[in-house]
Amino acid sequence: MFKINENYLELQDNYLFSTIAKKVDEYKRKNPEKEIIKMGIGDVTRPIVPCIIDAMHKAVDEMKNESTFRGYGPEQGYDFLREKIAQFDYKKRNIDISPDEIFVSDGSKCDVANILDILGNENKVAITDPVYPVYLDTNVMIGAAGKYSKETGMYENTVYVPIKAENNFVPELPKEKVDIIYLCLPNNPTGTVLNKVELKKWVDYAKENKLLILFDSAYERYITEKDIPHSIYEIEDAKEVAIEFRSFSKTAGFTGIRCAYTVVPKELKALTKENKEVGLNKLWNRRMSTKFNGVSYITQRAAESVYSEEGQKQIEENIAYYMENAKIIREGLNKAGYVTYGGVNAPYIWLKVPEGLTSWEFFDKLLEEKQIVGTPGAGFGPSGEGYFRLTAFGTRENTINAMKRMSN
Repeated sequence: MFKINENYLELQDNYLFSTIAKKVDEYKRKNPEKEIIKMGIGDVTRPIVPCIIDAMHKAVDEMKNESTFRGYGPEQGYDFLREKIAQFDYKKRNIDISPDEIFVSDGSKCDVANILDILGNENKVAITDPVYPVYLDTNVMIGAAGKYSKETGMYENTVYVPIKAENNFVPELPKEKVDIIYLCLPNNPTGTVLNKVELKKWVDYAKENKLLILFDSAYERYITEKDIPHSIYEIEDAKEVAIEFRSFSKTAGFTGIRCAYTVVPKELKALTKENKEVGLNKLWNRRMSTKFNGVSYITQRAAESVYSEEGQKQIEENIAYYMENAKIIREGLNKAGYVTYGGVNAPYIWLKVPEGLTSWEFFDKLLEEKQIVGTPGAGFGPSGEGYFRLTAFGTRENTINAMKRMSN
């Protein structure tokens, strides 16, 4: 009989957000009259801005004419979008990234998982803790995370780097040898950031120890403070040690349209078992060409319009809307007596749960008593216990109402 990939049996429980959805659905069945305010999953609520909609309509119209119809496009992304990304997201920040180092995809979540296709499963992986669950789970799936220990709540071959109030949410450099480290900045779930001095420590450490940084900067457009890097490539030598993941999901509201990109610099090298250097850019290009058919032309034209003058203005209005929500949540919780973090450079607020409650118990209490849905910190890793995440991606009305409920 055929066999399965037994690494999947090492995955613990259900995926975090699936578990939350099931709990909420069960509560709604029992309490259909209750109005639930969802502040758990980081899905956007603002409509796609007019500039992007116009670009999509224009691209759709092109499909009805033989001379402008598009079939298969380049798996790596159309040149018109890759060139705009290189120009606006990098060259404007004095970062030299060429279009052929940019690979357009249908989501950062997919890329963060798929990048493991070109990396050996014998690599020792380090993750910050708490962490976006996909980083850990995808390493479990390929057998790189090791066996799960019920005693510690950790995987044996994975290095956990705590980020919590005790260290001001600044991760310490691993004391043991690792090959790959995941960094998400601004951080999901804590909403915290590293300044250039702190991030440079990681780049220097990676270069000295020949390790790879997988840098998720999906929320960089939400940064408001100075001296907070928007890209890891703002740090000298980072192109030799880092792959960067970015998304249009939260920047331009593309959670349902699906478009993102990954930067794999040509300077980035890895070793074969025979200690031969191989460029990761070439390997990722080969992987994309083999396993991916590319993002639709219509979607890429929509993404291109983000970089127009009008597009930038319109998406900034949406970002400002969400960050005002973050301010309302942060100030509302503080007034109600909660200790909070984040919400200044990211659309996430990380709060300490009341004494005597676990994060899942606090989830149940909020749902039952206030009809508010958030995300338990324990779902993001052992160091997430005792904390809770709320997102600012809701409507203004729901955000204000939620804080009124929390204040009681």
